[in-house]
Amino acid sequence: MMNALQAIGGKWKLLLLDSIRKECPKRFGVLRRELEYITHSTLTAQLRELERDGILVREVFPEVPPRVEYKLTELGKKLIPVMDALCLWGEEYRRGK
Repeated sequence: MMNALQAIGGKWKLLLLDSIRKECPKRFGVLRRELEYITHSTLTAQLRELERDGILVREVFPEVPPRVEYKLTELGKKLIPVMDALCLWGEEYRRGK
């Protein structure tokens, strides 16, 4: 359990992963707009941690302005059923079951 929490725990990582899995790849600017309450530096730090842990891959396109996209790795894709289960549990919890 601790290994999983170290990799995906915290306030923002599951929200980031959920957004990226719904539209993959996802551009940095789109993530920034979707998660309007996260600061630029926190978003960058969380994405770098997910990349460091092998859950996301970051691709930089040599354009002006630079375009940066994030997508799930094969390891990251294995989290999709886990996130689906958490979403289902959350809906049931909200309904009071």
